Amino acid sequence: MELPNFLKNVINQVEEAGHEIFIVGGSVRDFLMNVEPKDWDLTTNAEPEEIMAIFPDARYENAFGTVILPIKNGDLTEHVVEITTYRSEQGYSDRRRPDQVVFEKELEKDLARRDFTINALAMKCADSKIQITEEIAPYQSRVDNFIIIDLFGGQKDIRKKIIRAVGEPIDRFKEDSLRMMRAIRFLAQLDFEIEPKTERAIVKMSGAIKFVAQERMKDELTKILKSDRPYDGIKALHKTNILQYIIPELASGEGVNQAHHHVHDVLKHNLLSLKHCPSKEWQVRLAALFHDIGKPKSMKIIDSQPTFYNHEYIGSKMVDKIMKRLKFSNDDTARVVNLVRNHMFYYNAGEVTEHSVRKLVAKAGKENLKDLIDLRIADRLGSDVKKGKPYKLRHLEYMMEKVQHDPVSVKELKINGLDLMELLKIQPSPKIGQILDVLLSEVLEEPERNNLEYLQQRSIELDKMDLEEFRLKAKALIEEKRVMDDRELKKDFKV
Repeated sequence: MELPNFLKNVINQVEEAGHEIFIVGGSVRDFLMNVEPKDWDLTTNAEPEEIMAIFPDARYENAFGTVILPIKNGDLTEHVVEITTYRSEQGYSDRRRPDQVVFEKELEKDLARRDFTINALAMKCADSKIQITEEIAPYQSRVDNFIIIDLFGGQKDIRKKIIRAVGEPIDRFKEDSLRMMRAIRFLAQLDFEIEPKTERAIVKMSGAIKFVAQERMKDELTKILKSDRPYDGIKALHKTNILQYIIPELASGEGVNQAHHHVHDVLKHNLLSLKHCPSKEWQVRLAALFHDIGKPKSMKIIDSQPTFYNHEYIGSKMVDKIMKRLKFSNDDTARVVNLVRNHMFYYNAGEVTEHSVRKLVAKAGKENLKDLIDLRIADRLGSDVKKGKPYKLRHLEYMMEKVQHDPVSVKELKINGLDLMELLKIQPSPKIGQILDVLLSEVLEEPERNNLEYLQQRSIELDKMDLEEFRLKAKALIEEKRVMDDRELKKDFKV
């Protein structure tokens, strides 16, 4: 891979001003994995004021030595580069932020403060003017046209697909408890595993997650749900005991056994439903994870069998509280709550009428219908049912589509009954409906006729005719068209 030109220009300008500058962190990790970095982070021995002198358009509004540099094309910002002064950090009394930030002159001190070995990497172009110091020279290697500085074995861990804390894991997690969730997020995003010592430290320190702001936990949880392995991420949160601190309502499903077609306890069923959710949207995945969260609270034993009446309503109220607690937006909360509340919709082909389907559409919202189907598929597959989308679900999709679209109707015409009364100077009468039916049949044969000029002229002609024979032919043609449209719709849904 090649560096983008805008990044090369930034690096060159800093070097020409006489400073060191390296690409660092996740940018290097992604680059080495042949993944285009979403963000480019740079680190330098220059202090923020020196960087601001080089880039007058940059911003510096924090205590961590990070200068924000927008890369513009005219008035449009195309990229944002973060340039941070080498720093070390001291004291983490709130286990979230350093009490003191010290600007440093050596790269190795900056790399030592980072969370995981795969993120503690620095990189420069092989033809860079930067001279590597004797202290870090033994830790450099060349990859294509780049020099990689790797003090902690990050490249080896990338190859082995391991997430390992820099130095002593417990010390890293004491500094910032959110790093425990970040480790699990990287597991889900990168398809890596957490190194055993690091994992044991997470288990030991899991209770410290309570020191983290709810918004930060929400952000990491959302990234896990957006990843390619959301099931593995949530399962790892449970394995390391973090889940019981951030969403105890979900963890409480462990050991709550179910009956009938359910072969797993409530927690495992929810996890497997997430795993098999066909939707890529994180809100639908979260609904799959939460859909039966109300079962432990609603459980009653009747005739020696567990029952969970109204668990969807109890669960939707719980989900509302959970998402508000974690500071999710109102829109995201409403969407997930709605899906959980309606996931138990009843449907059997042949038993449910168009009227009842319309009621479901009105209740759940037209925009949520596909999500409800995906949620039902996740629920079925999460119960080890082999077929996620049986005939009756396909039939429901067909019915949902059918009731949302009017059949062939005179409403499609560019003229209506009021227009005809004014045009023909007549009072309301069956004749108006007869003319509209004939016009519709002619438009169905030649759609280009559906323009006001033609329809007005043809209406004047029809007003002078005996319409009974025309009307019967029109009705037959309209009905034939409706049947054909319905047949095509059924074919689309394989019902």
